[in-house]
Amino acid sequence: MNDQSPIDMRRRTMIKGVASLPLATILANPAYAEAVAEQLEEVNITTPGGRDVTAWLAVPETTPAPALVVIHEWWGLTDEVRAAAAEYAKEGYLALAIDLYQGKVGTTVQEAMGLRQALDVEASEDTVGAWVDYLRAEPRSTGKVGTVGWCFGGGWSLNTSLERPVDATVIYYGNVEKTAEELEALEGPVLGHFGTQDRMINDQMVAGFEAALKEAGKTYTIHWYDANHAFANPTGMAYDEEDAKLSWERTLAFLEEHLKS
Repeated sequence: MNDQSPIDMRRRTMIKGVASLPLATILANPAYAEAVAEQLEEVNITTPGGRDVTAWLAVPETTPAPALVVIHEWWGLTDEVRAAAAEYAKEGYLALAIDLYQGKVGTTVQEAMGLRQALDVEASEDTVGAWVDYLRAEPRSTGKVGTVGWCFGGGWSLNTSLERPVDATVIYYGNVEKTAEELEALEGPVLGHFGTQDRMINDQMVAGFEAALKEAGKTYTIHWYDANHAFANPTGMAYDEEDAKLSWERTLAFLEEHLKS
């Protein structure tokens, strides 16, 4: 007996249809992103530092599966980021969209900048470390964990890997200003995506990062794209469809090699 109302059934059909769309199409449409984001599981834990934190988990069809910590841009944890986590789940990953702003989301550049500047770094390190621990122990996880993030989240993808050992780190145009001594904590390989037109995360910063990685004896791959900052975000003015697609393919290949093998 089907106890779903006609409205519930139509909604489930709509959500299924939206989920089958290309990721860029979903992310570019707020209603689509919201519909996908609503399907994630809410997860609540207490960190070693005693902080109560919340994240949203996207579960693949087959488990146990390798896991990913998915980290938002400086805007905060939006529906688009949760929808991106859902896309990683479609690719076979237990994808956890974490929230370093504790529910706050910026809608203007000024608001986003304020949220980033107000970030408690020590609390955030406590939070990301706790989420890695959570994913390693999650019954639906294989125990392998990677990190991925964009912009602010790209920098925190790297910070997470320094806070806790992970098996793979993906950085999309994030702050990578680190010394070789700081990078000693890295255990897994690093994949970086950067834009040649990016004035913030520029070639000088990335060259310093590469030099520090070499000095620390770490494994890494850096890709450059003829694009600007945030080129992989379909909701922004700098979106570059071709480079976004290529970086996505490279990311999936990298994760496949280091998390699924």
